[in-house]
Amino acid sequence: DLSPAEVAKAAQIIQIFVSNDAAVLETLAALRAALTPDHLVLIHSTISPETVQKARDAIKSTGAHLIDAPFTGSKGAAENGQLVYYVAGDKADLERAEPVLEASRKGLVYFSRFGDASLIKIATNMVTAATVQALTEALTITERAGINPQELVTAIENNACRSGVSDFKLKPIIARDFDPNFSLMNMLKDSHLALGLAKSLGVQLPLAQTVNELLTEANAKGWSQQDFAVASNLIRDQA
Repeated sequence: DLSPAEVAKAAQIIQIFVSNDAAVLETLAALRAALTPDHLVLIHSTISPETVQKARDAIKSTGAHLIDAPFTGSKGAAENGQLVYYVAGDKADLERAEPVLEASRKGLVYFSRFGDASLIKIATNMVTAATVQALTEALTITERAGINPQELVTAIENNACRSGVSDFKLKPIIARDFDPNFSLMNMLKDSHLALGLAKSLGVQLPLAQTVNELLTEANAKGWSQQDFAVASNLIRDQA
């Protein structure tokens, strides 16, 4: 395997997909000595806006360019070129990056302020996690009442509460199929990021706090590598 510095010597456009804030900063530290003003670095990890700014500062003296570019979409979406990237950066850098992103994307959503793409990605993951929790609770009372879960699926498909998350997650939850499309470990990490943002902004997020506690409990059971929807077992399997 090539080291980060060797990657920088071989390519002028570098995409970073590591898992968390610390790993992003470590990767940039390893890249830094090999970076030049000809390099363009795209950070695709979901990290805090503060870390995005630290990343930019870390390579500023090299002259290299940086784009804040988290994405939304499952592993299947990546394989089929269906990712949507949230991007923020200088206009010329974004134009240079577009052909690279073309291979895996179906869309780009632009943000004017650097770091806002990462903040929005955290916010949307909050909605996804909360929606899965709501689906889990609806399924639990449906099952306990003796109703066929497929009837809940049909009802939601014909209800205003239907969403991309319900279409994608409800049937696997019913089947207890937790092959990871988005791991519990990563959703818990993003949940911590959301609560960190809430603290820094001086706001309370009671739903996000509750979801975080459930994800933490599920993680403690050793389920970190399964899909984050595995936390539904905590609710469905209550005595």
